[in-house]
Amino acid sequence: MGNLKEVRNRISSVTSTRQITSAMKLVSASKLKRAQDNITKMRPYAKKLKEILDNLGSSAESAGESPYAAKREVKKVLIVVVTSNKGLCGAFNANVIKRTNLLLNEYKHLPAENISLLCVGRKAYSVMAKKANHLLPLNDSVVDKPSFANANEIAESIMAAFANGEYDRVEVVYNEFKTAATQNVIVEQFLPIAPESSEVKNTSKEYIYQPNKEDILLNLIPASLKTRFFKVILDSQAAEHGARMTAMHKATDNAGELLKELKLSYNKARQAAITNEILEIVAGAEALN
Repeated sequence: MGNLKEVRNRISSVTSTRQITSAMKLVSASKLKRAQDNITKMRPYAKKLKEILDNLGSSAESAGESPYAAKREVKKVLIVVVTSNKGLCGAFNANVIKRTNLLLNEYKHLPAENISLLCVGRKAYSVMAKKANHLLPLNDSVVDKPSFANANEIAESIMAAFANGEYDRVEVVYNEFKTAATQNVIVEQFLPIAPESSEVKNTSKEYIYQPNKEDILLNLIPASLKTRFFKVILDSQAAEHGARMTAMHKATDNAGELLKELKLSYNKARQAAITNEILEIVAGAEALN
C-alpha cells in the first residue's frame, strides 16, 4: 500500500501543477493579445518614420550634423540587454543572455571596464551581475507595463550619454516578436545611426520642407530613435508573453501525459494489491481445510 500512496501523492501533485500551468497559459494568452495589438500598431508608425528619414534626399549629409550620427573609434561600448522580469517562458531569456555573451566576446579586445551593460529586465541583471565589470542600474518597471514615457526616459539617457562621448557605440539585444511560438534574437546597432543605403537613395522621394530640411532632420532623428527604442520594448514584451504561453501549453500537455502514465501505474499497482489479497484469502481458506 505504501507504493499506492506514493503514486496517489504524485497524481495529486501533477494535477495541481497542471492546473497552475493551464491558468498561466490562459493569462499569457490574454496578455499576448494586448501586447500583439500594441506592437502591430507600433510597427507601421516606426516603419514610416524611418522611411521618411531614409528618403530625405541628403539625409546622410544632414544626419552627419547630428550628435547621434557621430562616427568615432570604438573604444567604449554600451550593450542594452532586454529580457523579462519573470521566468517560466522557455528559452526566452536564455537566448538573449547567450547572444549577449557572444557579443561580449566580439569586444574582448577592449578593456573590460570600457564595456558597460544596461539591463532592462531582472533576469538579465541577475545573470550579468556576476559577469559584468560595469553594470548600470537596473531598469525593470518598463518591462511589465511598457509606456512611451518610461521607454523615452531610458532612451534619452542613452542618447545623452552617447552625445556626451561616454560611449562610442550602443547595441541592443532583444527578442523580436514573430508569432506566439517564434521569437528572433536581434542584435541592433542603436547608436550611432547608420546612413541610408544606396538602394534607398535611388528610390528617394521629393518632399517640400517647412521650415527647412536641416531643422526637420535634427528633430526627426531623436524622435526616430525614441520610437525605435519603444518598439524594442514592445517587441520584447509580446515575444515574452508568446514564449510563456507556448511554454505553459507544453507544460500542461506534458503534465497530462504524465497523469495518464501515473494513473495507469496506479491502476496496475491497485490491481496487483487486490490480486495478492485474494490469493492470501484463498491460501488461508485452503490452510483451514
